[in-house]
Amino acid sequence: MTTSKLNSTDPHGNGDASLPCSLPDNKFSDSLTLFHSEKAVQELLQQTPIQHTDDHLIEFSEALRTVAKALKQAAEGKAFAQAEAAEWKRRFELERAQNQQLEHKGKSPGECNGDINAQRMENSTNQPMLRNEANEQSENCCTNGLCSHEILHDGETDSHAKAVQNKMMRKVHSITCLDGNQLVLASFKLSWWCKGDISDQHKHDIVSFERGNITTAGRSSKQISLKWESNPQTVLVMTKPNSTSVQILCAEMIRWMKEHKKLNIYVEPRVMGELLSESSYFNFVQTWKDEKEILSLHTKVDLVVTLGGDGTVLWAASMFKGPVPPIVSFSLGSLGFMTPFHSEQYRDCLDSILKGPISITLRHRMQCHVIRDAAKNEYETEEPILVLNEVTIDRGISSFLANLECYCDNSFVTRVQGDGLILSTTSGSTAYSLGAGGSMVHPQVPGILFTPICPHSLSFRPLILPEHVTIRVQVPFNSRSPAWASFDGKDRKQLAAGDALVCSMAPWPVPTACQIDSTNDFLRSIHDGLHWNLRKTQSVDGPQDL
Repeated sequence: MTTSKLNSTDPHGNGDASLPCSLPDNKFSDSLTLFHSEKAVQELLQQTPIQHTDDHLIEFSEALRTVAKALKQAAEGKAFAQAEAAEWKRRFELERAQNQQLEHKGKSPGECNGDINAQRMENSTNQPMLRNEANEQSENCCTNGLCSHEILHDGETDSHAKAVQNKMMRKVHSITCLDGNQLVLASFKLSWWCKGDISDQHKHDIVSFERGNITTAGRSSKQISLKWESNPQTVLVMTKPNSTSVQILCAEMIRWMKEHKKLNIYVEPRVMGELLSESSYFNFVQTWKDEKEILSLHTKVDLVVTLGGDGTVLWAASMFKGPVPPIVSFSLGSLGFMTPFHSEQYRDCLDSILKGPISITLRHRMQCHVIRDAAKNEYETEEPILVLNEVTIDRGISSFLANLECYCDNSFVTRVQGDGLILSTTSGSTAYSLGAGGSMVHPQVPGILFTPICPHSLSFRPLILPEHVTIRVQVPFNSRSPAWASFDGKDRKQLAAGDALVCSMAPWPVPTACQIDSTNDFLRSIHDGLHWNLRKTQSVDGPQDL
């Protein structure tokens, strides 16, 4: 048995105190040391003031910040992994669906891939570069309608000018009707249109560096023109509900298209009931019965006609989860940013459009994924949502400020503290984003508008980000309340703490027909709809500088 002496400091300043004791083992020594240490701490806490307390609190708060930062990084990594897994799942399901279709046709996927690769090699020598090369996996997803990756950029040499003028996209496809007859849908091509037929007017977007001078070549018009290569055969008519005038015009237009243009007509089930209640003459009109038929609607329709306002165009675009056929919109609403045609001249308008060529505005859409923090694995993600105008994240009915962390391609952008945030396409720049202080942007400018809603800050100005970025908006774990997301004003979803919303540009734009051209229609819409910069002209009979 050993004897040891435990030295301790008298907390009252009486010097050293010696405590002899017999320690049978180390456990007894440790317990005795712990007892006297706790007694010393208690006596120290009774002193006033406590010395060095501020330093300890600062160190403790810094440690808490480090832990919070590590937790936030872990949550961000989880949200990013879930978004990436959802994207790979979507690609896998798309490829599996394509393989199933090929198996039904009696052709193996390997043979198809060989044909696709051969076709790509051939096209790479004869055509300009494809836009959105990262989306090559969806090149064959479009049975009808348009994909943004199929819109071609000008090439880098003048030898490509004719290719740009003559061909950008060609769609030829067929479906089998119930009676066994094969119905070949209309094919068309899109090309860059410019004034005049001289090919040298197609100037290319090339930056040249020569003798120390960096110059950019002049840009061409870049107005996209649609030309039918075969006559359209099937038209989908979509109308604004609860309007007697729209119902009368719809019945008249369908009768004219059937009798004078011999077109096949599709309508919504609601419109089908309205037509049949009016007359049994409209028995030739077709509709769909379930969601599965809606998903294949783009394989049956050559043209979409909308009767209503911008809301009807949004509804028509939401019907197509992938490629969208060209849309001709007649103005029967209050505003008309996307409805350039007047219903009174529908015969002349449709006759001109069915003959072609027509100017087209490609309106980009955003693809949104909601990533739940409560998901058990990366595959438990919700279906993506496509928006043509905007997605809004706000505080809902809560009285607390919205607290949102925003990232752009995994780079921190800012923390939104206010009523919320708007992520808008350029087509939606004249909608909610405009009311929140965002800029008006030409619809063919590729980009994403980042507009705060009533931010509690004097320096929070809106941003316009490039189209290729991915934006993630996350509700932090220390948020006082959940947030709410709405997509084109509907499909409202709650975002709890840890949930995230991931948005990127969708590969399927919405092609809308122009009355004149894209720029003319846009300027006319902001003049007529918003009375943009309308004021009295300054009088000329006032003071003048001589």
